[in-house]
Amino acid sequence: MIANRTDDRTFDELILVDDRRGISALQPHVPPDCCERAARRLLDRGPGTVLVVTGFYEIQPGVIETDGPPGALAIGRALTSLGFETTYVTDRYGLPFIEAELTDGTAVVDFPIVGPDESKAFARELLAETKPVAVIAVERCGVTADARYLNMSGRDLTPYTARTDYLFEGTFTIGIGDGGNEIGMGCVADVIRDTPRLPDEPAITTTDELIICSVSNWGGYGIVAALSRLNGRDLLPSDEDESALISRMAENGAVDGHYLVPMAAVDGFTLKENAQVLGTLRRAGTGGDRT
Repeated sequence: MIANRTDDRTFDELILVDDRRGISALQPHVPPDCCERAARRLLDRGPGTVLVVTGFYEIQPGVIETDGPPGALAIGRALTSLGFETTYVTDRYGLPFIEAELTDGTAVVDFPIVGPDESKAFARELLAETKPVAVIAVERCGVTADARYLNMSGRDLTPYTARTDYLFEGTFTIGIGDGGNEIGMGCVADVIRDTPRLPDEPAITTTDELIICSVSNWGGYGIVAALSRLNGRDLLPSDEDESALISRMAENGAVDGHYLVPMAAVDGFTLKENAQVLGTLRRAGTGGDRT
């Protein structure tokens, strides 16, 4: 059970609570206060367009996880409320889950699952069209040194994963991940290879800021909590709304990344545990609670 308490831990420490994969071993190898620094750098670059990339396909059930889109939506909605323009990017497996949550005309891009040359051209055109001030990945599988996309078990997801890594060039970038195989983990790839329980073949795509966390959604919440503190207002989703979002995803077929079955949970954590993390981050960011 996650402890529900307010203390003097940083946002980075709060999103690593109850680490079940060993990702905390990377903490000494990333700079301190990543969430707050990433939030400050976002604010310094705005307002403008931000691309938020998400959706992690799981091969056994043939659908995406509940981890990723909720954190991506939390970031996107917070930035929109601060005057940015958010565009979500996913592929055909993530598209219906993101589209189902967008009722305000916010754009979502279906990045095609094609070869490297076509993917690079698509990314180049999208960057030229949107001119983003930042590109953020939330639980998005990243390419390995041998040009494959692998899950935590080493199974090849390449035929099911759009090569969105090409978007992470030429502008300010943030990667959020919890396993070592996500976009951004190239910043610490050598450490990941030598860390028990983490991938032998990690993702190699680097980002300007890397947020490591026990659950990638929590990394998204961590950035939003930092934005809340910097702006003096609560930008996090309510516990009730976030639980409803995860439940809707599960009802539509998205799977818990630990159990790989559709259920209202994220990486083995219950909705109550997720809400506890949200509450702790909210108190750290604003000093209040909102259910």
